[in-house]
Amino acid sequence: MNTAILYSFRRCPYAMRARLALKYAGIKVELREIDLNDPPEELIAISEEATVPVLHLPDGRVIDESWDIVQWAVRQNDPDSWLGDNEQYLTESEMLIEMNDYSFKQDLDHYKYADRYPEHSMEYYREQGEDFLQELEERLNSTHFLLSDRISIADIAIFPFIRQFAMVDQDWFDHAPYPKLQQWLKGFIGSKAQLFPSIMDKYRIWQQGDQAIYL
Repeated sequence: MNTAILYSFRRCPYAMRARLALKYAGIKVELREIDLNDPPEELIAISEEATVPVLHLPDGRVIDESWDIVQWAVRQNDPDSWLGDNEQYLTESEMLIEMNDYSFKQDLDHYKYADRYPEHSMEYYREQGEDFLQELEERLNSTHFLLSDRISIADIAIFPFIRQFAMVDQDWFDHAPYPKLQQWLKGFIGSKAQLFPSIMDKYRIWQQGDQAIYL
């Protein structure tokens, strides 16, 4: 294996996070789109949980946490200093990532799939998620991005989840009292650099023997 392999699922925000970092860093990877309900044997063999994203490196190492993939990729090449000088953004980024990946992600899932969680209403779950939205809005009132006036790994790692939250009820989000967050989100979706659109191409589910597709 001469090229790293990324097992991914197009709509998964964790996988989006990984693809964004790898694309930004200019790291060539073979992209294998999988069916989450029927993961391939090749993925099961290297990752016990067999979920996405999973990065299989040419030297045999396996990175199966999206945040770890982001850090690994950006440490290989960081042209716009997403990590900051001497990785100054890392500690504060990790604090926000922990909030995002645990409490906010749970609120997001409950909000998005409210019919599966009839204990409370969709509006209730949305209100729980708004605690994190307000945290981000307050940060963006002070700086153009979440940690400073330039983009960092925190922005790129959190953006896919805010996008997903907004899409549950786009009209509500567009009129919610988070103007800075709305502007921040639109900036990534409509980026002149086309980073986000470049990692959102649609591919069929990978099968053994398919011609390799590269990110």
